[in-house]
Amino acid sequence: MDLALAPETLARWQFGITTVYHFLFVPLTISLAALTAGLQTAWVRTDNEKYLRATKFWGKLFLINIAMGVVTGIVQEFQFGMNWSDYSRFVGDVFGAPLAFEALIAFFFESTFIGLWIFGWDKLPKKIHLACIWMVSLGTVLSTFFILAANSWMQHPVGYRINEERGRAELTDFFKVLTQDTALTQFFHTITAAFLVGGAFMVGISAFHLARKRHIPVMRTSLRVGLVTVVAAGMLTAVSGDSLGKVMFKQQPMKMAAAEALWEGEDGAPFSLFAVGDVAEGHNDVEISIPGVLSFLADNTFTSHVPGINDINAELQETYGPGDYRPNIPVAFWSFRWMIGFGMASFGLGLLGLWLTRRKFLLPPALRTGEDEVPHLVLFKNKALSPKFARLYWITALWTMLFPLIANSWGWIFTEMGRQPWVVFGVFQTRDAVSPGVSQGEVLTSMIGFTALYAILAVIEVKLLVKYVKAGPPELTEADLHPPTRIGGHDQDADRPMAFSY
Repeated sequence: MDLALAPETLARWQFGITTVYHFLFVPLTISLAALTAGLQTAWVRTDNEKYLRATKFWGKLFLINIAMGVVTGIVQEFQFGMNWSDYSRFVGDVFGAPLAFEALIAFFFESTFIGLWIFGWDKLPKKIHLACIWMVSLGTVLSTFFILAANSWMQHPVGYRINEERGRAELTDFFKVLTQDTALTQFFHTITAAFLVGGAFMVGISAFHLARKRHIPVMRTSLRVGLVTVVAAGMLTAVSGDSLGKVMFKQQPMKMAAAEALWEGEDGAPFSLFAVGDVAEGHNDVEISIPGVLSFLADNTFTSHVPGINDINAELQETYGPGDYRPNIPVAFWSFRWMIGFGMASFGLGLLGLWLTRRKFLLPPALRTGEDEVPHLVLFKNKALSPKFARLYWITALWTMLFPLIANSWGWIFTEMGRQPWVVFGVFQTRDAVSPGVSQGEVLTSMIGFTALYAILAVIEVKLLVKYVKAGPPELTEADLHPPTRIGGHDQDADRPMAFSY
């Protein structure tokens, strides 16, 4: 049977397609929940209407996104039973524990408070209603942590033993699974990258409205919040990525060697900017690199030894027996670069935007604008950009919101494909994890079906987002401006014994 159409390959394609698609919504959900909570906090503290309008606007986009994320996330769990039953049987005792915590503590917790936030605008006092969205944000973070703890165990299994009689892994130390350095560094990196996504999303949509001179006070504030978030998250993502990389150099040296197409171990190993290699022969034909940088990234010194792909493959063959333990080298190499490249581009454009829209005290009086005016884009001290270049910036800012999403997707592709051929590193190979009773035709049918369904959902998602983005922030009603001071509604509802349910 052609390897490209083998059940294992098709099952991997299906899981990859659905996972990458689902993960488009995850970072936006995490970041928009917190950013919406921050805007609502500003309204509660200041009573400034622009913050309330911004809260309702970004909150609506958050709700659309989280609904789609929940729908697409459910499919992931189905696949464990459909296509990966041997994997589920082997790791279920370990993998199920953090996922159970994610469902019982994080997801239900998050769902409860999101319901209170949606339906409690005219039923809850301001501060209690605000607490609900902060609880939603906390729930998204907890959910992320438990899922990443499960994934980190696949990257670096700890706190378990193998039951030879039953042929499966069994949990022995749940706390160790949750607190190992792989889980903590991966969580830090994922959260900071999520805020890079949310900040860029806010920047792009704000730029769309400011270019059209619409909803200026709300969008000026949103633009500033988004730019600050992009710059701060960009720096933290770089720091967290460096920490995670150092952990991976110790735990999965093959993955990091593949990311650099480093075939032979070297002292003072170079960081490869560009390479074209011969995988069959195990060397690069063309390479542009910076000497010593890879050693520094791996061990904080420019001279330390970094093992290469061929060395590590030989060691793994001695440990685990004959076989090829290399991942797909071109995918690992280029996905690593697309992740870094699009992430750095997002940070750079955010930094540029923060400078172009800088505050009044950095501008001469003639270029200062009020809260109800579109800010001048000022590159140099006394001269604003021409209309042509200003329009180019707004267009660039709009498209910037895609860059972190692309970086996140390539980052997960690198994380998962760089671990191959292991589904649980050093313990269980991917070829042994697929369901033995699933045929080629069954996997192909489900893959085509899910892909078509997700394409339809993508159209629905985009249309909903475009509709509400174009509509802009809502106009406020008297009820919005004067929320109740007691649970259950306004004072005039006191004679309604079940006012909260109306």
